[in-house]
Amino acid sequence: MNACADLVNNASAGAAPALRAVDCMANQTAASAFARLFGTEGSLLPALTILLTLYIAIFAFSLITGRSRLGVSALTPRMMMLGLVLTFATSWMAFQQVVWNLAVGAPDQIAGMILGEQGSASVLFADRIDMVMAAISEVAAPGTPDAGAQQAASAANSGAFSPQGAMWLGTMLLLLGTVGVLVTSRIALAVLLATGPVFVVLALFGPTRGLTAGWLRGLLLTAIAPLFVTLGGSLMLELVAPVVATLRGGDGALDVRAAMALFLLACVHCALMVMMLKVAGTMVSAWNVFGLASGEAATQSAAASAPAVAPAVAGLAEPAISAAPSRAAMVVRAGSEPAISSMGPSAPGGASREVRSHVTHSQVAAPMAATSSLPRLRARGIGSRFAAARNPVPREMIR
Repeated sequence: MNACADLVNNASAGAAPALRAVDCMANQTAASAFARLFGTEGSLLPALTILLTLYIAIFAFSLITGRSRLGVSALTPRMMMLGLVLTFATSWMAFQQVVWNLAVGAPDQIAGMILGEQGSASVLFADRIDMVMAAISEVAAPGTPDAGAQQAASAANSGAFSPQGAMWLGTMLLLLGTVGVLVTSRIALAVLLATGPVFVVLALFGPTRGLTAGWLRGLLLTAIAPLFVTLGGSLMLELVAPVVATLRGGDGALDVRAAMALFLLACVHCALMVMMLKVAGTMVSAWNVFGLASGEAATQSAAASAPAVAPAVAGLAEPAISAAPSRAAMVVRAGSEPAISSMGPSAPGGASREVRSHVTHSQVAAPMAATSSLPRLRARGIGSRFAAARNPVPREMIR
C-alpha cells in the first residue's frame, strides 16, 4: 500500500488522480489477496490439496463404475480443466497477465482505438472531466467584490431550482454519471479479481461450476462498464463543452438558459448510463461462459419444451386408439370369410365351425409405438454397455 500512498493523498484533486489511485489500490489488493489465499504460505493450500484429491477420486470411481472411459475424448477436457485451474489458482503472474490484463487493459485499449487516442482512454476522459469542472468553478467564482456580494445575496434568496442551483445540480449529476460509475466499476472489479482464485477452483466440480460461470459474468460486466462510460461520456462532453463556455453572460451574470441546458444534458447523461448498464447486463446474461453455463441453457430449453410434449403425445395417441378397434374388426371379418366359405356341403351338419382371425400385433400396438418413439434416457453404470439391444419383434394373436 505504500506505493499508492501518494496517489491516495492526491485523489481529491480531481477525477483523473482519483481514478489512478483506485487502479493502484485495486492492483495491490488483488495481489495481496492472491498471496493470502493460494500463495506460498496461503491459508487455502490444504483446501486446494483436498479438492484436487477429491477430483481425482471421483474420476477414478467413474472409471470403475463404467460411467467414464479412458480415451482422448474423456481425458482431454479433464486434463485441460485441471491444468487451467492449477495455473490460475497458484500463479499470480499467470493470473495477472491473462485475467487482469483482459479485464482492465482490454476495454481501455478498445476505447482508445475507437476514440483515436494514445494512452489510457479512461484517464484521458477523466482529465477532460477535470477541465470541465474547472471551467464551471471559474464561472461560479465571483469576479469582483460587488459581484460576489450580489451572488451571495441571490444564493441566499433563491432555491435549488434557481439558475445557480440548476448549474450545481447538473454538475453533480455529471460527476455521478462519469466518475461515479468509473470508480464504482473499478472497485467492484478489484473485489472480483481479489476473490477470483476461489471461484477458479470451483470450476473443477459440476455442482459448483455455476458459481464460476456467474463470477466470469460479473467480471465481464464490471470490465465493459468503463468502456461504455468512456465512449458515451466522451460524446456527452462534446455537447457539454459549448454550454459551459456560455454559462457566463456578457454582463458577467450567470446565463439562465445555459444553466438549464447544463442540467438537462446531465440528466440525459445519467439516463444514458443507466441504459448502457442495462444493455451490458443483458449481453452478459446471454453469455455461455465457454460452455460452463451449458447445463443452465439445457435446463431452460427442456423446461420450455416439456409442456408442449404432453399435448403432442396425447394428440398422437388418441387417433391411434380410436383407429385400433376398426382395424381389428376389419381383420376379423377378412379372416372369417374364407373359413365360412370353406365349410361347404361336405361338412357335417353338426360340425362346429372354427373361425380363426389373425390380428397383427403391430397394428393393435400402434398407440404404444407412437408413445415409445420419444427419446428415452438410458441408464449408465455397471453392465450398461453389455445390455442387449431391444428390437421390437412383430407377434401374432390367434383368437
